[in-house]
Amino acid sequence: MQTEVNVADQKQHLFLEEDLLHFQYASTGQRFVNFLIDNVFMNYGLSYITGAAVGYLLGTLFPDFTVALFSDMESAGVMLFGVILAFFNHIIYYSFCEKVFRGYTLGKLISGTRAIRTDGAELTFSDAILRSLSRLVPFEALSIWFGDGLWHDQWTKTMVIKSR
Repeated sequence: MQTEVNVADQKQHLFLEEDLLHFQYASTGQRFVNFLIDNVFMNYGLSYITGAAVGYLLGTLFPDFTVALFSDMESAGVMLFGVILAFFNHIIYYSFCEKVFRGYTLGKLISGTRAIRTDGAELTFSDAILRSLSRLVPFEALSIWFGDGLWHDQWTKTMVIKSR
C-alpha cells in the first residue's frame, strides 16, 4: 500500500541513515586549509570589492560626510568603518556560501569537505547564520585544540565532513 507524503514537511537529507555510519570527519589540517583560503578570499578579494562599492555609494550619496570620514585615514571613523565592513563580509560570505552551495565555501570546495547538520540534513539558513555569528566569538578558531572541536560546530549542532 502506498501512502501520500507531504514533501514540504520532510527535511532534505544529504545521506541515508546507513550512510551516516560511513562518513569521515574533516581533519584538523583540512579545517585549517578551509580557514586560510576563506580568510584570504574574504580579506583580499571580497573586502576590496565591498569596500570600493560602499565607498563609491557613500561618495555619491553623501560626499561631504565621506570627505570628513576619510580625510584622516588614521581616525576612529575609518577604523570603525573597516571593522563593520569586515563583520558584514564575514557574515554574508559564510551564511550565503554554506546555505546556497549546500555546505560548501571556497575553502571547503578546494579541500574536499562540506558542512552538514549532525542529523545528516543539509544546513538551514538559520544554521548557516548561527555558524557565521559563532565564528565571531573571540578565540573561537583556537577552540579546535580544546574539547570536542570548534565551538561553531558544537553550538549549532553541525559538523564538517570529507565529501570526496
